[in-house]
Amino acid sequence: MNLKENTNLVFQQISNAVQEAGRENDSVSVIAVTKYVDVETASALVSQGVQHIGENRVDKFLDKYHALSDKNLTWHLIGTLQRRKVKEVISYVDYFHALDSLKLAQEIQKRADHKIKCFLQVNISKEESKHGFSKEELLALLPELSELDQIEYVGLMTMAPFEATSQELLEIFKETQELQKNIQEKHLPNMPMTELSMGMSRDFKEAIQCGSTFVRIGTAFFK
Repeated sequence: MNLKENTNLVFQQISNAVQEAGRENDSVSVIAVTKYVDVETASALVSQGVQHIGENRVDKFLDKYHALSDKNLTWHLIGTLQRRKVKEVISYVDYFHALDSLKLAQEIQKRADHKIKCFLQVNISKEESKHGFSKEELLALLPELSELDQIEYVGLMTMAPFEATSQELLEIFKETQELQKNIQEKHLPNMPMTELSMGMSRDFKEAIQCGSTFVRIGTAFFK
């Protein structure tokens, strides 16, 4: 594993995808997902210019957050969050990417000591194995969600099936983008809906074509 080469390659590939999509160079942020590496490796990655760190689990998030607290980093919790764990972690989080129920939103409202930037997770592909709101469920819950003023709903997050073709990826990501714009046009309180968290190591190119502003990259950094 050569972190320097891998990091340079990831950022170059993202830059190429952004240019191919006809977008501005700074329109996509790269989140390094460090769930499979230790603190030392994550720190080495930061020394290569990574500014966004993403973790799936609360314990791993807290370990790295406290170990790297002297760095000027943006912290993303990207995995499923149990309601009983919210109080342990939420006030350390800059962005939470997996808000998938009204009850979880209400728990964040109760526990957060500042406004938390959250992505509403949507299950556009309707996979039974994935968490997230259906489109219909989310639209019905928007009025209740928007009343929770400790949450800033910055956008939507989705994941595509691992085996999806490029065309299927484009359809899933495009539908997510259309839903984001639909919600944005409602001008609801606490719902700017300007961001999209879509795309991982295998499918970031299609996600960027469809407006993703945050891509979550793990394996490409550490192969």
